[in-house]
Amino acid sequence: MKQTILVTGGMGFIGSHTTVELIEAGYKVVIVDDLSNSNIKVLDGIEKITGVRPDFEKVDLRDKQATEEVFKKHPDIEGIIHFAASKAVGESVHKPLLYYRNNIVSLINLLELMPKYDVKGIIFSSSCTVYGQPKPENLPVTENAPHQKATSPYGNTKEINEQIIYDYIHSGANIKSIILRYFNPIGAHPSALIGELPNGVPANLIPYVTQTAIGIREQLTIFGNDYNTPDGTCIRDYIYVVDLAKAHVAAMARVLDQNAEPIDYFNIGTGHGNSTLEIVETFEKATGVKLNWKYGPRREGDIEKIWGDCTKANNVLGWKAETPLDDVLRSAWKWQLKLREDGVM
Repeated sequence: MKQTILVTGGMGFIGSHTTVELIEAGYKVVIVDDLSNSNIKVLDGIEKITGVRPDFEKVDLRDKQATEEVFKKHPDIEGIIHFAASKAVGESVHKPLLYYRNNIVSLINLLELMPKYDVKGIIFSSSCTVYGQPKPENLPVTENAPHQKATSPYGNTKEINEQIIYDYIHSGANIKSIILRYFNPIGAHPSALIGELPNGVPANLIPYVTQTAIGIREQLTIFGNDYNTPDGTCIRDYIYVVDLAKAHVAAMARVLDQNAEPIDYFNIGTGHGNSTLEIVETFEKATGVKLNWKYGPRREGDIEKIWGDCTKANNVLGWKAETPLDDVLRSAWKWQLKLREDGVM
């Protein structure tokens, strides 16, 4: 058995897949989640896949005393992977203080407690939103690309939290950190036992695609077909959630076991972009299901095109996104079919 890792937000989409990969790599996992945007049944899915039921603590990380109790109860925690955060861009515009309190206070509480309980390293779940809309000469974006002013409070919390971690380590705190900047996570575990389960109307493309395909949503709208891209629709770097989860395992091994830098940054993506139209057409081809979709006007705040240069993660972490897009989209469809079979939606 390797070290014990605390996974905050471990019942969520990326957190649950990362928990599975950590367990399968031999780590012991403690999950902390307040279940505000996730479901306790995810624990059953993790157990069915791995044969292990990780320890679970229902805790709001804004409550420092309750958070400290987790470290007292599990004194062997050596590393943290911090996912727990409010993450809906649109909601953050309407409820900025909720986002700043939830996303920033929870991180500060964890950082303050780490040296006290001899926790060596933290992997922070950041985002390519810190790059904004890169200039054409900066595509694909490297880790050194200039940061743009965030277009939402959600995006701003990622930028602020990156700075907080940097400042804390720079002040001499005896911890290490790896900051992972994700692009667009999609898909589901091949077992279809865990996957993405958004509350209400999905804000992300793939759940909207699968819900339209199965008849929950009447029609998919592609927002804008007049962008400066080959087919006029926005381009994103879509990364398979299982590949993304494996990047966290590689990052944790580096931050705990190697003579790594006190703080480091990695882009986690595929290294190339797909347009919204390509996603729709590839989904139809991969699944044999026709989608009812239309073009609509551009959506405020949407970035025209972004994809990552992931060479650093490939070389330093020894990690690479390897799953073909067809397989990723089939996994999302299989998950949607399982939700229907289970009477969830």
